[in-house]
Parts: sequence; structure tokens; C-alpha cells
Amino acid sequence: MTHTIHHLIGNEWRAASDGASFDSHDPHDGSHLATVARGTAEDGDAAITAARTAFDEGPWARMAPKERAKILHAVADAVDDHRAELSDLETRDGGKTITQSSHAEIPRVAHNLRFFADYAAMAENEAYPDGDLLSYTLYPPAGVVSAISPWNAPLMLATWKIAPALAFGNTVVLKPAPQTPLTANRFAELALEAGLPEGVLNVVHGFGGEAVAGPLTSDPRVDRITFTGSSATGVKILQAAAANHTPVSAEMGGKSANIVFDDADLDIAVPMSIRAIFGGNGQVCLSGSRLLVQSGIMDAFLDRFVDAAQNLAVGDPKDPATVVGPLIEEKHLEKVHGYVELAQEEGGKVVTGGSRLTDPAHAPGFYYPPTVITGLTNSSRTAREEIFGPVETVLGFDTEDEALRIANDSPYGLAGILFTQNLSRAHRMAARWRAGTVWINTFFERDLRLPFGGEGISGLGREGGRYSREFFTEPRAVTIRLSR
Repeated sequence: MTHTIHHLIGNEWRAASDGASFDSHDPHDGSHLATVARGTAEDGDAAITAARTAFDEGPWARMAPKERAKILHAVADAVDDHRAELSDLETRDGGKTITQSSHAEIPRVAHNLRFFADYAAMAENEAYPDGDLLSYTLYPPAGVVSAISPWNAPLMLATWKIAPALAFGNTVVLKPAPQTPLTANRFAELALEAGLPEGVLNVVHGFGGEAVAGPLTSDPRVDRITFTGSSATGVKILQAAAANHTPVSAEMGGKSANIVFDDADLDIAVPMSIRAIFGGNGQVCLSGSRLLVQSGIMDAFLDRFVDAAQNLAVGDPKDPATVVGPLIEEKHLEKVHGYVELAQEEGGKVVTGGSRLTDPAHAPGFYYPPTVITGLTNSSRTAREEIFGPVETVLGFDTEDEALRIANDSPYGLAGILFTQNLSRAHRMAARWRAGTVWINTFFERDLRLPFGGEGISGLGREGGRYSREFFTEPRAVTIRLSR
């Protein structure tokens, strides 16, 4: 399987303005998947021009929300009809297991589209009668949206941005991560076929810096920027956007605590904690990558947790039996292993895993086994910095206050996970935990009406439900004096 991937600008598929390209490879075996247009600043400028023209002159922004919803539902139907194809592309391009691609992430793509299409069509507006005055709120679309999406959940997170932006009447320029261009390209094809008007969705491929991403973050014709990625890249985007006062919604890194109290149901806490760090091959910003276990159950919990980690099937992500697939690329694998080596220098003990898989079945790919490290403190770099791989650091604690202090002793604040059967404790912890999302006795459940984002260096702003409406629109107050 190999593809040639061009930019989508307006309704035209284009090579890069200078003819340059880059290659996309399968992280399972290094095989070539696609030759991709390597975007330039000129390509980014052209995509913004197409999106600006479509917003200012086309029908999309002036459609009734229910009319836009019909088209977005048609796109969602196309995603459902091509679920097997999109799942295969996602798995080959990013190493995501086929089970996760086909049963979770691609279905969620269609759900994102349908949810925001319906939400925009049915959202309530405020009206305030006051004698002979009537005041009300309008929510016109903001304009052109730059959407910069990551490689760890490529199409699902791209449509987390695209769906609300389009539903509220904006036009979009999407820049997918260069590691995972395949599903964004195929999605754009399906969207056009489903009736999305010219220029409403544009897709440009390439890299950051002054290349294609430069105009997407610094052009004054861009009205909103929505970004998911590392905290370091997020800071650069915020700096670029500041010159034009462009609002930014940024969901960035995480180093979330997963706290297991001694009254937890281990039949729930162990498998959920396994999922919370090793799901998605460990490359999930929401991962519970700091596992805090109360001292009274440390041995019992750790025995079960390590045994479960050692029994996870690591291998070809196209095999439905696989639970952990390859990491995205060689450079990232080296980063992950570097943290494991650092942990040992800091006094940590590798209980399981800890080195690249080099047997014949795994050597061609970027495979790293589920790894568990004990013996560290929360002040160690390994326990504080985002590794973004299948590496769990296990810390002990004695009291509720100590657990909360450790959880909040982090520059990140994306998520928190808590296992306890004490309802009062659960509410106390949730109220005092500095995290954008807190899960109690579960993990990775999402109601799209809720706010999503992070505190600290984990993010800026919130999206989801009415929070997305506030970001992707320009709320406008209208007051009229009625005739007597």
C-alpha cells in the first residue's frame, strides 16, 4: 500500500509550491506508506486565502445551522461507511491497534461530527426582556480557523477541532501531524464527496516553524487557532498568535496522577490503571503516568499490576489480539528509553520492561514493552516530565492529603484518576485537584457536553459543548427598544 498525498486547497489537490515532499512510514516494520506534499509558507498562505474566500463569499457561514448539520451528518455517514478503510489507514500510519482504531477512534470521528452538528442546530440563545427593552445574544461564526492536530489520535483529534468549527459556521485549515497524514487526506476526500462546499475544509501537510505552520499561527486573516500537542510547541503558537490578538485554544501535555486508595476495588482499579498508561501504546496525553498507591495495598496492587503489564500482547497493530503496538518513530523511542535510563540514574528500579524489543518479530519496528518503575520520588525528573510512552512510575503515599499534595505538585494539570469506594473522599479530591478532568473509578469516558482542557502548562481554554460555541463564535449582544 502506498499513496501520493497532496494538499487540499479550495477544491483543488495540489503538490507543494516548491515540489518538495516527505515520506510516511509504517512504525510496525518501516515500510513506505505515502509520499506527502511538504508544505511551504506559500501553501499555508494559499490555504488561508481559500478558507477566507469561502467564509467571506461562500454559503457556509450564512447557512442555517440545521442546513450545515445535514452536510455534517452526511460526512459522518461517509466515515461510518468507510470505517474499515479509515481504521486500517490509522493503524498503519500511527501504530494504533486495529481494535482501538475500529472500535473506538474512527467511530468517535463520526460521533464528533454528529454531536456538534446537532448541538449547533439546537443550542439555546439568551433573551432578556426588560420593559420596552429586549436584549438577546447572537453567536456568529468567528471566521477562519487554523486547526493543528497531533499524531497520537490523528483523525479523532482532528475532528474534535473540525466538527465544532464547521458546525458553528467557520471555515478550516487543518494541518495534521507529519507523522500521520493518511486519514486526514482520506477524510477530506470523503467530506468533499459528501457535499462540503469548496474551501470550507482545507488540508495542508508538512512541518512547523516558518514552513506551512507559520502562516497558520501568525496570519492576521486567521480568526481562531486550535492546537493539540506538546507544551513547548503550544508556547510557540501562543507567541505567534499574540501579535494579532488571535484567540488560541490549546490542549497540551500531561503528567497525570492515578491515585489508588486502599479501599479501591482492585478488580476495577488494576485493569483501568493498565488501560490508563498502556492504552494507545502509552502515547496519550491523558495517561495516568504517575501511579500513586496507598501503602497498605502497595504490594498486593503492584503484584497484580505488574503481572497484567507483562501479559499484554505487544506486536503487529493489525492483529486484533494486539494490545500494545509500536511507538510512532525511532526518535520518539529513543526519547522514551532515555527516560528509563534516567530513572535508573535517579535511583529507580525497573520492575518489568525497560528496553527495546529486538527479537525478529519486533526488531523492524519501534517496539517498547510495558515498563514499570518503582523507587522514585515525585521530585525525580522521570516522575515529573512527560515521557509519552508505555512507562509507569509507581509512588507510594499514606494519607489523602499526601496523595493530593503529590498529585498537585506538577506543572501539568490535564487529568486525574482516582480509585476509591469512599464517596465523600471522591468528591473532596475532585474539588481540590488541579486538573481539567477527574475520573473516579473509570478512565477515558467522555461526554462531549463537558469542558475539556487543562490547567497549568497543560492547556489554555476549554472546548466541548457550549465551551466550543464560545470559542468558535463571536458572541454578540443586541439590545432593541420596542415601539410603545
